[in-house]
Amino acid sequence: MQKLICLAMAALLALPMSAFAAGQEDAMITELQKQIQNLSEELEELSGRLDSAERHATLDRIELTGDMRVKADSLHYKDVTFNPGINVDMTNFFDKVNAGELGAFNNFNPQFSVIGFGPSGPIFDDNVSASAGILDINNANTALDNMFFDLANRDREAFNQLFTAFAMGMSPGVQPFRMATAPQKYDITNDILYTTRLRLNMKANVWDNVKFSGRLSMFKNWGDSTGSKVFDSWNSFTMDGTNGGNTTGDVLRVERAYFDWSNIADSGVYLSIGRRPSTYGPPSQFRENEMRGGTPTGHLVHFNFDGITLGYDLSGLTGIEGMVARLCYGQGFESEWGNGEMFNQIETKDTHLGGLNLDILNDGTNFLQLTLFTAMDVNDGFKGIIAFPTQYGALFAPTLYKDMQKFPNFNFVTRVQPSTNIGDINLGGIGYARQEENGVNWFASAGWTQLRPNGKAGMFGGMGTDAVFQAELSADGTEVMMVPKNATDSKVQNGYGLYAGVQIPAPMGKIGFEYNYGSEYWTPFTQAQDDAIGSKLATRGHAGEAYYIVDINPRMFLKFGGIYYDYEYSGSGSPVGKPQKISDIQAGTAYSLMPVVDKAFDLNASLTMQF
Repeated sequence: MQKLICLAMAALLALPMSAFAAGQEDAMITELQKQIQNLSEELEELSGRLDSAERHATLDRIELTGDMRVKADSLHYKDVTFNPGINVDMTNFFDKVNAGELGAFNNFNPQFSVIGFGPSGPIFDDNVSASAGILDINNANTALDNMFFDLANRDREAFNQLFTAFAMGMSPGVQPFRMATAPQKYDITNDILYTTRLRLNMKANVWDNVKFSGRLSMFKNWGDSTGSKVFDSWNSFTMDGTNGGNTTGDVLRVERAYFDWSNIADSGVYLSIGRRPSTYGPPSQFRENEMRGGTPTGHLVHFNFDGITLGYDLSGLTGIEGMVARLCYGQGFESEWGNGEMFNQIETKDTHLGGLNLDILNDGTNFLQLTLFTAMDVNDGFKGIIAFPTQYGALFAPTLYKDMQKFPNFNFVTRVQPSTNIGDINLGGIGYARQEENGVNWFASAGWTQLRPNGKAGMFGGMGTDAVFQAELSADGTEVMMVPKNATDSKVQNGYGLYAGVQIPAPMGKIGFEYNYGSEYWTPFTQAQDDAIGSKLATRGHAGEAYYIVDINPRMFLKFGGIYYDYEYSGSGSPVGKPQKISDIQAGTAYSLMPVVDKAFDLNASLTMQF
């Protein structure tokens, strides 16, 4: 633009001065200077306008949109039960005691309360204190002294059963071993929980057939930006795949970031690489009151992962509107890089994901979708950050617990990671949704999950199985530890889930009703769903939801709703551990290292605005 101004000025100055009379020369020069000044100002104004337009066009290459939701939940848990226990290889334990591999008794007499022997074994006097079993308080206790004294002091019935089997020379094999004398059952109420969710969407046209998309998200509960919670369930700690659906503080996280390269070499094939849009898939857009937000069905997959998609629009070949096939690959866990060991033997494996997603029909009224998905080399957990619960110190780390109980309101925050690979998971589902002309929307979906364990297990179990623990002596010889060695079995287990809902017009908005059911081994990848109590679609049991959406304006709405959970089996949302009937855990005939919930309901209200 400056060059254009200079050329114009030079052209005016180059006019032949000989055409003017000598007396008029000064006046003409003055006039010419005024014209040059006016032209310069006009050109500068035009240059500023053009530069502004150019800057605006450049910035418009990145389109920023987003939404913000403020929500209040009232959470009510009924009959929460904590009845911890593990499966112990008792034969292995007795053999090691007899062989002296766990040390010897030094200060504790295991027969301290035995007053006789009958046909079924020793006869005990339970009124005799465990302290009567101390033989010599001046000698140091051995690991077995500490173990048996603690058991006799804490759970005399369990001690008597163990000593009876030992005294009778029994070989009981693998037996459940309770870690509490009786189930603890209680209700929990959180009258009000406020949260704020902020999502910032980014789009950019990189080239004619290349586009970038991304989303940054913040999800926090009011008054807490620590980003860590006490580990009391698999929904309580954040990991790579669930950060967007768990309250992680006032930080923006990259929920998705990928590019689409469409119609490569005029082939109709498109390629997409990056952090995938694998959350808020159909039919979850109805309850979210937004457009379709993800590719795979939300009934099976609501989980962030990084990967690659290769797709092709089949509508031109088949004549079926909206038919699109997508082959997907991703990685859900990286084992070697950032592992907790220093170049030691690595027990875990990378978790690889693969699948096929087929939109069979998508004509704006009808939507039919098929999803097939597999997760290979799944481990017994993910890398994450937790606040270590004091109860686990009392159960598994008595030495550590001595100091922990001095600070009951302190939890140490630690990075956790899996300990071993436990098998593969296959998933499949088909869903149909229809939007009627009268404004009624309805859908139905059926899902299948298959757990394929390999017989290995960590502390909390294997793939749909429990762990078998064996006794080992600690390195310093002061403690008998229970170490998970293998899973109880390696049977393939199938589960299924059903999901249906309807949304009907109502004054100022719409009303929706949804229901879903999950069987004993139902295990979808929906852990990133931001339901406060936990993903309702992962429920092993029944879940029902009702809501009323009130439209304030086209970009703002209120939502009043409630979700009711009726759990039938433990472990909802996790492939680790054998599902146990909630009623059996409450009765004390089954055990779970995690607290279990029988029934729960969430009453909520939210305000969402889009910008």
